[in-house]
Amino acid sequence: MSNEKYEFFKVIQEYLNRASKVVQLDPAVELMLSQPKNELIVHFPVRMDSGEVKLFKGYRIQHSNILGPFKGGIRYHESVTLDDVKALASMMTWKSALMRLPYGGAKGGIKFNPRNHSNGELQRITRRFTHALGSNIGPDYDIPAPDVGTTGQMMAWMMDMYMNTVGHTNKQANRGVVTGKPVASGGTLGREKATGQGVVHCILEWAREHRFNLEGSTYIVQGYGNVGSHASTILGRYGASLTAVGDHSGYLRSPEGFNRHKLAEWVKTHGSVAGYPAGQAITREEFFATKCDIFIPAALEGQIGVAEANALDCRMIVEGANGPTTPEGERILLDRGVVIIPDVLANSGGVTVSYYEWVQNKRSESWDLEEVDNKLEIAMKRAYKEVSDFSRARDVDLRMAAYSVGLERLQSAYRERDIFP
Repeated sequence: MSNEKYEFFKVIQEYLNRASKVVQLDPAVELMLSQPKNELIVHFPVRMDSGEVKLFKGYRIQHSNILGPFKGGIRYHESVTLDDVKALASMMTWKSALMRLPYGGAKGGIKFNPRNHSNGELQRITRRFTHALGSNIGPDYDIPAPDVGTTGQMMAWMMDMYMNTVGHTNKQANRGVVTGKPVASGGTLGREKATGQGVVHCILEWAREHRFNLEGSTYIVQGYGNVGSHASTILGRYGASLTAVGDHSGYLRSPEGFNRHKLAEWVKTHGSVAGYPAGQAITREEFFATKCDIFIPAALEGQIGVAEANALDCRMIVEGANGPTTPEGERILLDRGVVIIPDVLANSGGVTVSYYEWVQNKRSESWDLEEVDNKLEIAMKRAYKEVSDFSRARDVDLRMAAYSVGLERLQSAYRERDIFP
């Protein structure tokens, strides 16, 4: 499916529009949420290893901060557009509201391919971008995190750059300017696997609700990066078997099931599933037609269009990525009785554990993994139950239910505070 034609922000606005009708949202609130508060575009020069100077284009979209500071990832990808970042920032607003986090929504990115750059270049690009954003980010104002193409290492560079440009007396208080940092630099245990872990919590809750036995079940994963590999590794512990996998480099099938750990190691080392010795190469079409119980799309948005929706042979889709299913694809899947656990619920484990990291930074605390995992489990189960109950009570699909629950919280905040005269 070509991403050029996929107008992501329009799709997200349509979801807002539909959910607004479900909860009878105040038109003024819908109007305020229909556009981001701030849209920043920065151009900044960076010297390459060759000595050449290149100009980069960076974005930071701040959608809403009615519930708390703007919050959202930074994406490094050649297809980053203003439209996409606006859509992703809006989704962060619903996600934070759904998960009851004291955060608003934001998203940022730089339009380039990080795979084409050395570590030194990536560091200079990241630091220059942070410098260009200046006081538009901050631990109580706007808090970036990793996203597609960015890592904990890049968050450490962002934090260091920010901490070194504010006054040195309050330097340590600014550790929480970003989340998703390495543990030694003020990150939290359990953050790396948090999004994948949240995906699995949703699967476990669904399985419990529908008396579905995961032992011996099969699943396929598109995108084997941070989210896909962690979700896969954790899901495998419940006896489920990974039978097909793919990413930007191609697709593989293994009827007897992949070794999830070895595959994750391979992708970490080689950057993609290409060349992985176990498993036979298949086409993208064959991947989508692979019979399985669960499909986890964990790559980019707009991957499941009409053709893919018709080809899919699964019971449920759990959206590890943001916006992987197009509205046309979703209609076909829902008509066919396929359950879709939507992105705003399924992948919100990441922002939830980011919140725990931020709280630890603010309080100068360090929690053990068990505490983080327990808190995340309680939060994901509660959100799943609220969405599932709303879906049944109002007879709407799970995506509309997730949006509706989030919107009701945002509406309450606007009603209580009213708008500044």
